[in-house]
Amino acid sequence: MAVIQKHVKNYSPDVVCHKENHPSEKIGLAGCQKKWPEHNVSWSRPVARIWTVVLLLGTCLLYCARVAMPICAVSMAEQFGWSKRESGMVLGSFFWGYCFTQVLGGYVSDRVGGEKVLLLSAAAWGSMTAFTPVLAHFCSQPIFSMTLARFLMGLLQGVHYPSLASLCSQKVVESERGFLMSTVGSGSYLGTLVIGGAGSLMLDLYGWESVFYVSGLLSVLWAYCMWKYLLKGEGPIITLEALGSGGPQSKLTKRHWLRLFKQPAVCAVIITHLCTASTFFTLLSWLPTFFKDTFPDAKGWVFNVIPWLVAIPSSLFSGCLSDHLISQGSDTASVRKLMQFFSMGVSSVFTLLLCGNTTFPWAVAFVSATMGFTTFSHSGVSVNVQDLAPSCAGALFGVMNTCGAFSGVLMVYFSGYLIEATSSWASVFGLITTVNLLGLCTFLAFGEARRVDIDFSKVRHHNIHI
Repeated sequence: MAVIQKHVKNYSPDVVCHKENHPSEKIGLAGCQKKWPEHNVSWSRPVARIWTVVLLLGTCLLYCARVAMPICAVSMAEQFGWSKRESGMVLGSFFWGYCFTQVLGGYVSDRVGGEKVLLLSAAAWGSMTAFTPVLAHFCSQPIFSMTLARFLMGLLQGVHYPSLASLCSQKVVESERGFLMSTVGSGSYLGTLVIGGAGSLMLDLYGWESVFYVSGLLSVLWAYCMWKYLLKGEGPIITLEALGSGGPQSKLTKRHWLRLFKQPAVCAVIITHLCTASTFFTLLSWLPTFFKDTFPDAKGWVFNVIPWLVAIPSSLFSGCLSDHLISQGSDTASVRKLMQFFSMGVSSVFTLLLCGNTTFPWAVAFVSATMGFTTFSHSGVSVNVQDLAPSCAGALFGVMNTCGAFSGVLMVYFSGYLIEATSSWASVFGLITTVNLLGLCTFLAFGEARRVDIDFSKVRHHNIHI
């Protein structure tokens, strides 16, 4: 069959950027047969499995370093005389930094390869974590040095998830992306579990400084091993030339992005992710303090471990369930909405139960249920961005995470203000429930699963089949 190309000089980059999903196709638009940079070659299945384990471990260490401050916040507040509002300022400053590098991380990863961005950022935030106790002890105003350190941590860790999304779209075939992303995503809960258990023991035995030293040095070791054994010692240098010669998924015009953001489904996925991320960050930051204040005699390892022990299998189960429903012929959009209903709707029921007078075992059970159902979002809104715009999922995920991080800043700080103003944790849990229901209603009303990153009318006009 001959394919006559019309308007070759004026073809749209909106069409070009879709060839990444079908690397084996030989016939297409002019320009689509170009051999893109090597970082777009898919991994073989054995290599993909190795990278899955490595990225799972990296995400685990990412959260070990991130949650070190919330775990140690109570001890540091006692030592340095911080109020609840000052503790909230330190904890919330992470998300200010986290806001600014999301889109940049996805943009650079799309052009030079997500593995390089992951390597450089891990070495940097690992070193910053290990150096945190030094800043706290040798600065005359620890509140300022810790706020700055958390801000820098946010900047450095902000590129992680956009880089993962970009790396997955470049290296993993479409039929295996769900398994990789759900497994790697569970690393966040594994990391919180590890630092919650081991960190609490180190905190009691060796002081809060040991938590930062161990998590930071292990992160640097992970970055070194990835560079040495997976990248084979290749220099992780990001050059201006590499930034200017990205693959097809980076050829996105301003008009392309404007058209995307006018789609109700895209706006819905951004708003829903914003609500999901902000409530999760608030729980992540304040739950250790909630248990310390409400149950001062309770063992820290119990409430820092059990909820995340529930979250790991819950996350994997949600991925298997959603894939099974879709493979059985269920509508993809309906499955995404069902998963998000469990994540934001059902979890809110257990969050509200924390508002009453509960015993310690029931509080742990309610928090565990809340965190377990929250993980269903990995099979809901987090995957929906790849349904809507697979050609630019990394950059669009960066936009989503930027919005989520910004709202996380406001909610973490505002939660500290509510606790001081009302002397009640019920106000915080009520706020979390309200935000969850707002995001859920938006997604149920406007969420879709059809592709919106391509103008199909232009595709029909570009190709005339004879």
